[in-house]
Amino acid sequence: MALTTRRRALTTLGAALTGAVALPAAQAWAGDTARRPRPLWRAHAHNDYEHPRPLFDALDHRFGSVEADIYLVGDQLLIGHDVADLDPSRTLESLYLDPLAARVRANHGAVYRGARKPLQLLIDIKTEGSSTYLELDRHLRRYKHLFTTYAHGRVHPGPVTAVISGDRAARTPMAAQSERRAFYDGRLADLGTSAPASFIPLISDNWTLNFSWLGAGRFPDVERQKLRSIVAAAHARGQQIRFWATPDAAGPARDALWAELLAAGVDYLNTDDLAGLEAFLDAHAAA
Repeated sequence: MALTTRRRALTTLGAALTGAVALPAAQAWAGDTARRPRPLWRAHAHNDYEHPRPLFDALDHRFGSVEADIYLVGDQLLIGHDVADLDPSRTLESLYLDPLAARVRANHGAVYRGARKPLQLLIDIKTEGSSTYLELDRHLRRYKHLFTTYAHGRVHPGPVTAVISGDRAARTPMAAQSERRAFYDGRLADLGTSAPASFIPLISDNWTLNFSWLGAGRFPDVERQKLRSIVAAAHARGQQIRFWATPDAAGPARDALWAELLAAGVDYLNTDDLAGLEAFLDAHAAA
C-alpha cells in the first residue's frame, strides 16, 4: 500500500474514532486452567489476532507467547495486519490488555495459574516506531502490576512481558528510558553487541534469510552448527532466540525443522497452526 494511501486511511479511521462510544470492558477469563496444567512456553502464536478468538485461542492451546500487530490511529492502538483490516473496536486494550489483566486477577497474579513465568506479548509496531511506542508506553502504564518492568538497571518480573518489534525507530525512545514496561526485540545483528538482555531479551530473525534448509532432506552440518552457535551466543548473554518465516504447512518437513529447532535450544517456535504446534510439543515432551 502506498504511503499516502496508508496515511489517508489512518486519518479516516482517526476521525471515526473521535466520535466512537467507549468500548465495553473486556470480560474476565473464566476458563479452568487446572485441566491444562503445563504451559507450552516455547510456543509462539504468530499473528495471533487473526485467529477466531484472539489471545484466548492461544491460551487454550497453552502458548507461552502471542504476537499482535498495532497501528497508531489518533491516540488509539488498533490491531490488524494491514490498514484495510483496522476496526475501531479492535484495540490493543480490548483484545489483549484488558483480558490479560482480568485473567491475572482471576489466577492470583499469573496468566497460567500456579506458573510464575511471564507470558510474552510480542507487539509488532506497524506505524512510525517512535511516536507509536511513546503512545504504547502510556497505554501500558495504565496496567499496574501486569507487566515486567525495567527500572534503574533492574528487571522486575511481572505476569506479562511486553517485547516491542516492528518499526525499528521505537528503539531510540525505549533506550532513553530509565523506567519502562517493555523490552526490545533484537535481530541477529544485535547478537554480541553492547545491548544487554535487560534491554534486548529476545533476538528474532527471518529463517529464510539465514538458512537454506526448509525441512526436506538432511539438515546441512554447517547450517546445524550455525544454528547452535547462534543459540549458544544468545543464551550466554541471557537472551532468547526466535525465527519467523519457518515452514508452517503441516507435514514431515515442518516437523523435521521444528525438531531441529528444539534440539538446538531455540526458545520460541513460530506458528499460525496452534493445534499443530501444541500436538508436536506434547509428543516431544513425552518422547
